[in-house]
Amino acid sequence: MKMIKNMVMLAALAMVAPLAAEETAADSSAAAPASAQEIASGVCAGCHNPDGNSVIPMNPILAGQQAEYITKQLMDFKATETEPAKRNSPVMSSMVAALSQEDMKKLGEYYAQQKTIPSQVAADEKLLETGKILYHGGNIENGIPACASCHGPTGSGIVPRYPGVAGQHAEYTLTQLNQFNTGDRANDNKVMQKVVHRMSANEKRAVSAYISTMR
Repeated sequence: MKMIKNMVMLAALAMVAPLAAEETAADSSAAAPASAQEIASGVCAGCHNPDGNSVIPMNPILAGQQAEYITKQLMDFKATETEPAKRNSPVMSSMVAALSQEDMKKLGEYYAQQKTIPSQVAADEKLLETGKILYHGGNIENGIPACASCHGPTGSGIVPRYPGVAGQHAEYTLTQLNQFNTGDRANDNKVMQKVVHRMSANEKRAVSAYISTMR
């Protein structure tokens, strides 16, 4: 009789063991951190598309951007318990609230590896010519330096401080220039503020349009 009892107990344990192993595996899987692609597809895709090639002119194209620059911007959007966000955007602040610094670093690296699909919006030729002159030569009379001096002659930027701008949506670029001008964006040690306050509204539109055509 005792032998039968022991056999029943062993059989019961044999049935429970696989279930316990499955539960442990499930717990381990649930605890695994999300990959950058999963975060991009789940959190960022609505505004920037899964690969970072936003088709919404107000939202920036992230694909091909410098990893360090993206990571810094994400960190600047996030408020801490003791300090407000360095870059003002209620939408982005809510998006990055749950992201760790490691998540932000992974997202920067992920977007940097994606192929850029530049903005495809047509622009007025006269406006583009004005923008081209400003971008490559500045406006000496008004003390406006060439954009190329910081963002490069091809718009690829200079790692890690100055972002790539080539092919960026004109509407997004213009919005950022205006925000630098008003002080609503001030997370670049006031480098851009010193430039844009000398630019006319037409010059800002022109250089934004030209940047969108750079390849």
